[in-house]
Parts: sequence; C-alpha cells; structure tokens
Amino acid sequence: MPGKSEYSAQQLAALAAQIKQWAQELGFQQCGITDLNTAAEQPHYEAWLAAQYHGEMNYLENHAELRFDPARLVPGTQRVICVRMDYLPPDTAPVANLEQPDQAYVARYTLGRDYHKLIRKRLTTLGKKIQAATGSETWRGFVDSAPILERPLAQRAGLGWQGKHTLILNRHAGSLFFLGELLTELPLPVDAPYPSNHCGECRACLDICPTQAFPEPYILDARRCISYLTIELKGAIPEALRPLMGNRIFGCDDCQLICPWNRFAKPTAEADFQPRHNLDKHALVELFLWDETTFLKRTEGSAIRRTGYEGWLRNIAVALGNSRGGETVTAALQQRLDDPSAVVREHVDWALKQLKTAEQQHTTPLLFHPRKDKLMF
Repeated sequence: MPGKSEYSAQQLAALAAQIKQWAQELGFQQCGITDLNTAAEQPHYEAWLAAQYHGEMNYLENHAELRFDPARLVPGTQRVICVRMDYLPPDTAPVANLEQPDQAYVARYTLGRDYHKLIRKRLTTLGKKIQAATGSETWRGFVDSAPILERPLAQRAGLGWQGKHTLILNRHAGSLFFLGELLTELPLPVDAPYPSNHCGECRACLDICPTQAFPEPYILDARRCISYLTIELKGAIPEALRPLMGNRIFGCDDCQLICPWNRFAKPTAEADFQPRHNLDKHALVELFLWDETTFLKRTEGSAIRRTGYEGWLRNIAVALGNSRGGETVTAALQQRLDDPSAVVREHVDWALKQLKTAEQQHTTPLLFHPRKDKLMF
C-alpha cells in the first residue's frame, strides 16, 4: 500500500469515487468531500452567540478553536467526508397529526431509533473500509457529537445550500435528512461547493413558525424555537410561548413541512427510522399517564430520552393545555398536581387554567394551517 503522501492524483480520484460508492452501499443517499476551510463562518457564528440566540446551550460557546479548524479536533486531518441520510418515514401524515390537537406530535426525525447511533455505526464501517484499503489510521466519524460546523461543511462538500430556516436544502431531496462527517488524513480531491441558493423570495418557513423564531432569514433564535423549548431547555417554558406550541411535545417540523423543496423529499427505507410505539399518532393523555419505568422502556434507543421524564411530562402538560380538553384530560392533569417535580406541577397548573379559560371563552385549539399553494405531506 502506498503511504498517504504517495498516492497519485489519479489514485486519489479513484479512491474518492470508491468511498462514495461505499457510502451509498451503507445507506447514505449522498457523499461529498471538502477541505477544512470554515474560517469565513467565524464572524457570523460569533455574532449569533453574542445575540444570545443559543439560549442555555452553553456547549455551543465551548471549543471555538476546534469549530473553525477541524484539524485540531483530529490532528492530521486534511479532508472532511460529508454524508447525508434521508429519515422521513412513509405514511406518517405529519400535517394531519398536527391538525389533531388531542394527539401528540413528535418531530419525524425522532420517531424511530436514535439516529446518532445508526449513522455513527455506518460512518465507523466506512472509516474501517478506507483504512483497510489504504492503511490510513487517522480518521474519526461524528454525528452531532463534536464542535463541527456541519452545515457549512455540507454546503462546501456539495450536498446542498443553507435555507432560510438554517437547514441544508437539496433540490432533489428537500431537507428531511441527517448529516454526518468523517474526518480523514487522506488528501482526497474535493468536490465543488454547492453553487447556488434556491430559496429566492420565498419566506414560507419564516412565516409558518408558530413562535416566530426567525428574527431574519438564515438566523434562528433558538430561545423561541419549539425544538429548543421541548428538548434543550431545562426548567420552565416561557409562559407566553406555551399556547403557541400546540400539540408538539418533542421537536417541531413546521418550517420543513411548509418548504416547497420538500415535495422532493424521499421516504426512508431504513427500518430503524420507522415509528415506534405508534408515536406518529398517539393520544396525548395516554402518553401523559406513562410512569417513569414505562417512559424509559418505550424510549429505549430513542433520541426522546434526551428530554428526560420530567421534560416529557412538562411538554405533554403544555400540549394538553392546548388540546380540546374534556373530563379525561382534566382528570389526568389533576393526578399530577402533586407531582414531585415543581416544573411538572407548574405546567400542569397552567394547563388546567388554560383549558378552563378556553372553555369559558369558547375558543378552539391553535392548529397548523399550511398555505394551499405549497405541497404538504
């Protein structure tokens, strides 16, 4: 085997093509290769942090020197192999789910097995294949697990452009996919960056956001984002935002569901991404009655574990407060008025008051109302 510095340009090009074929065989829909140059992102990233848009996600402030120089994360790195994998389960009817205020809405990326584990395992397999073929031992795979600017890297690797909702968009696949990275010391030929932004004048993703979490295009204020509120935030959800959350108990997909490019999103064939425990159409009140043992059992191997049992009950209490209510819902909430968690008790009390006010004022739950000129799911 030639050393990494001994490959000819032709051999490296052939190796890059082989890597992309292996990636496809491992279930990735696309693979691109880029260099490490993300320095241009630093002013934008630092301004975002300075505006406090990251909320309580303090880890985003740490290790800045690694974010803009991946070679410091894995010494010797010369290239980043970027991959994407579709995750949309077929037949889960997300919009119909959002229009049922007594059902729980769980973001489609987390209905099945935790994607971190699946993609990390595939990236490890890809790294071992490359090592077996080249002898290169300097490589490491990442999936949301290190200070890496994955979206700028994905754009530089040709996987898509960053949409106004800040996610990577692809003309042939929309945005409903995961990203992963494999750092390598091999000086592989790089792919051309994705050349264009195809959002144009469209601002559907910005306008549909229930909590108006986009202060401007391409900027997300995580403190108002339902995904942040239901997953990352610990403690109480700001009261003004609770009525806007509807039945969303873990994550939010609205900005993607409204995006016209997602008419090209491909349903996943991955068995591990199929819904577990009917979480694509489960009644809120039934989930609220799970004890902690049931919660841990039903969410084993799922990204939902990240919110914890307390966060789970907190989120569902808010959703029940936004539901149609009724005797069964009221009874379920009243059972947790003495919950050991002060956070849960606060949100249960809020939900009961919210339902009482809605009954007195004869108001109906706030639902997802897509524009009719956009293709929904």
